[in-house]
Amino acid sequence: MTPRARRALFITILFFVACALVGSLLQRKVGAQSSEDESQIRDNLKQFTNVYALVEQNYAEPINGDKIDAVIYDGAIPGMLRTLDPHSNFYDPKAYAKMREDQRGHYYGVGMVIQQQKEKIYVITPYEGTPSFRAGIRPGDVITAVDGKQVVTEGNNPDALASSDAVAKALKGPKGTHVQVTMSREGQTKPLTFDLVRDEIPHPSVDLKYEIRPGVGYIHLTQFQETTAQEVIDAINSFGAIKGLVFDLRGNPGGLLSQAVEVCDHLLSKGQTIVSQRGRAYPDQNYTATHGNDGKAFPIVVLVNRNTASAAEIVSGALQDHDRALIVGETTFGKGLVQTVYNLSENTGLALTTYHYYTPSGRLIQRNYSGVSLYDYYYNHAGAEPADKTNREVKMTDSGRTVYGGGGITPDEKIDSPKANKFQDEVGYRYTFFHFAPHYLANHTVDKNFQVDDSVMNDFKQFLTSLNIPFTEKDIADNADWLKINIKEALLGSQFGQLQGLRVHADWDPEIQKALSFLPEAQALEDNAHKVLAEKAQAHETPQGAAAARP
Repeated sequence: MTPRARRALFITILFFVACALVGSLLQRKVGAQSSEDESQIRDNLKQFTNVYALVEQNYAEPINGDKIDAVIYDGAIPGMLRTLDPHSNFYDPKAYAKMREDQRGHYYGVGMVIQQQKEKIYVITPYEGTPSFRAGIRPGDVITAVDGKQVVTEGNNPDALASSDAVAKALKGPKGTHVQVTMSREGQTKPLTFDLVRDEIPHPSVDLKYEIRPGVGYIHLTQFQETTAQEVIDAINSFGAIKGLVFDLRGNPGGLLSQAVEVCDHLLSKGQTIVSQRGRAYPDQNYTATHGNDGKAFPIVVLVNRNTASAAEIVSGALQDHDRALIVGETTFGKGLVQTVYNLSENTGLALTTYHYYTPSGRLIQRNYSGVSLYDYYYNHAGAEPADKTNREVKMTDSGRTVYGGGGITPDEKIDSPKANKFQDEVGYRYTFFHFAPHYLANHTVDKNFQVDDSVMNDFKQFLTSLNIPFTEKDIADNADWLKINIKEALLGSQFGQLQGLRVHADWDPEIQKALSFLPEAQALEDNAHKVLAEKAQAHETPQGAAAARP
């Protein structure tokens, strides 16, 4: 058997394995399949085999290795899963490895984010404390070679690194090994060469934590990975005896359910329900706070938007149902489906929806996806709150506040995300602030007290002109605050590290400032929650005490 034939056979078998796994899980708990069902499955698999054979033998071009991958990895298996729901998914070896890396929260390499923009591979940011950061690599540096292998993204040079994926792969490697990276930098006439020693690179899910006001902590959480709960606990403990917390979950797509449960476990009272799961193939599960917050009470404002999803919605829903936090922002994405990831052969994986999850009050917050295209589900309807709430399920929080199911977590207080205007869209689309930073720093220095004055704005306007970005003086005046904060963020982030830039933006962010203004309401909610818990505890204890007092 030729290598090509073996590859085709393996991938076809892999497709059937995935089909069998889906079928067995769907049939579990509902008894054996009828002979009619089994016959239909056999006929369908036979039809697929016949179609694949015809394609392989008669297609106008040879079905080579890449096309075989595409037929199965990008076509047959995803097509089958998309008929079930939008979140069941198949991971080819590359995607599966990336998913596992994201879940672990670390990898081995040099510690920088890179991106291809047109024909160049740029350093977007070197993570602080990593080999690339310590070596002095900056955002905006252009990678031209790795270990002597040139980076050429155009043409068809088999000896070159031709994409950001190829460069990223070349930069990763075992801890303690060396890699030589050649860069070009604006303002430098000669290439810069860095000899980097690869190390374990932590990729924390808490990318920003600090005391945003005296006694008030701020935490921004990007996703839920294996290290998340401990990161959140450590961040809260680092604030000391705080008087309030803004927990920013905007843009958080979710992640590991176990970490969402553990985060809630340290914010709720012991014994309170966090989330429940109900499915067909496995027993129902109910998660409760087994550790509890040890009586540490402080008001919490959770900031969400339309891209807050999945595990982030589990946390938001649990804190809202128990009146533990005030939820502010936009209605969240609305993902109430839980996927179990099955490791298949050859480092591939199948993420299959096996449960629906329910908040403590019994809400299922999954949005409707019947008859909706995948594009519309993710991009046109994301976070869209139904205007008519009459058909949505109504539940109550512990203190009797009304909350709604079906269509995401509805915030207690609405904060709209700012809408970009045409000028802002053009500036953002062209990565203008990112490219202005190395241009400005090639001839200037900045310190942490840097402010964007008229001189800096004049330099920026000249830079816009050099990029052929049209603007008027009215555009500059109308967007002055937005321009100045983004320029400052880019310059300080480049000069002092990503965290400095993120903090500059957070100190200004209108949504965060609005969230801070709701801390008194969060305090009132927290006080009422304690009152309700005390009343329930007293009601539970009174009958037993009364009976014991009788003669």
